Amino acid sequence: MLSHGQVVRLIFGLKLRELRQERGYTPAELARACDVSVSYLNEIEKGKKYPKADKILSLSKVLGVSYDQLTSLTLSRRLEPISELLQSDLLKEFPLDMFGLDPLRIVELIADAPAKMNAFISTLFEIARNYEMRQEHFFLAALRSFQEMHDNYFEELEQDARTFMVEHKLPAAAPLDRRQLERVLVEKYGYTVDRTGLDEYAHLGRLRSVFQPKTRRLLLRQGLSGAQEGFVLGREVAFNYLNLRERPYVNASFPVRSFEEVLNNFKASYFAGALLMEEEMLVRDLTRFFAARKWEPGLLLELLAKYDVSPEMFMQRITNLLPRHFGIQSLFFLRFDQANASAGYKLTKELHLSRLHNPHGNELHEHYCRRWISLRMLAELRQQPATTAPNYTLGAQRSRYPNNDEYLCLTVARAGAANEPAVSVTVGLLCDDNLRQKIRFLDDAAIPQREVNETCERCTIPNCEVRAAAPVEVERRQRQQELEAAVAALVNGG
Repeated sequence: MLSHGQVVRLIFGLKLRELRQERGYTPAELARACDVSVSYLNEIEKGKKYPKADKILSLSKVLGVSYDQLTSLTLSRRLEPISELLQSDLLKEFPLDMFGLDPLRIVELIADAPAKMNAFISTLFEIARNYEMRQEHFFLAALRSFQEMHDNYFEELEQDARTFMVEHKLPAAAPLDRRQLERVLVEKYGYTVDRTGLDEYAHLGRLRSVFQPKTRRLLLRQGLSGAQEGFVLGREVAFNYLNLRERPYVNASFPVRSFEEVLNNFKASYFAGALLMEEEMLVRDLTRFFAARKWEPGLLLELLAKYDVSPEMFMQRITNLLPRHFGIQSLFFLRFDQANASAGYKLTKELHLSRLHNPHGNELHEHYCRRWISLRMLAELRQQPATTAPNYTLGAQRSRYPNNDEYLCLTVARAGAANEPAVSVTVGLLCDDNLRQKIRFLDDAAIPQREVNETCERCTIPNCEVRAAAPVEVERRQRQQELEAAVAALVNGG
């Protein structure tokens, strides 16, 4: 990330270069007038050096501006977007080093071509405004890119989880005894676990846990499932064991304060999953599951029961292990929430490995394709009487897109409750020769195959029985093509 000193030097250099060019000085002429070397002036303009007070005074006199004007952090209107970016929390906190980018190189790019960089940055800001993108969107996108860079598998975190188990003499058995995690929190980290303190805050809805750092009290909502409580306890262990200081204090989606918080929350969640679903054991179980000749959802239910984890935890965990242990890199993970029967479907989590697969999220307020198994299973759950609806329902589907990409989609859906939305989680695996070698039930005739698309507005499937909106974008493109053809014919006919 860029330090405050780097930002100050860069803004000073950009301002100096702009003033020099406006006054018609070449670098050699300004250097001579201020009694500095051309190379030193060049380093100042590139943000590598910051001159002493006497040199700043000399520069200000030659350029005809005050000392304060030259040293302020305000750039001209033409370069305002660069100033806004440099002084924003986004760039200060964005983990450039995590992506192998040298902050000094970013500084050089801006300093070498400020006008072009300004135009580029202005474009990004305009896109962000048009799509109502907030800082947290950038942080979450950066986290997803970080996961994709590593195929969503982190050896250090896996090893940390194994070391923790050994150090605290926890048996490598499933399900993991949650009481042992609570014991560690209480005895080693001084926690008090309170299972009634959140009762008076029912209006906070989905809030499952709150950690009060001053008293080291962990408040758990009553009625959490064993899987939910195990995840919360495992995550709290991770924050302490991995020494993750900047962290969220609630187990819910709230505006994030920094990228460090987003990253640490991911690390703690990954660690918790590795504790609850030990790597080698789960790889063996997945190998047996994929070796079945027929699609048997009961086998997947057995694994959920064995590890006593939520469907979301299980499906996210297998996205950690499929690339490393099964050579399946082309996959996606989606989580959809639906607050109630009349509410829309909200894509709340998304991950793509190898490339941006279909399906994917959009911020266009269009209707996601109702042929996706993720949405179909939520709709089917709503049609069942509440008293008989199962906790989970499982399904598989082969989904083919207009570009002929086909995915094996494995989905687990959960009915909604008073303070919980209905949720579906899906792992999609690109159907290719590699997948056929790894998953024997891929061609099972019991798995339905469906033509799907991205959104109803962009779909050309005729007579779709579950269409939620007219194909207005398809119609718009068709009208545009007809207009272009008519204009071309008019031009060529003249």
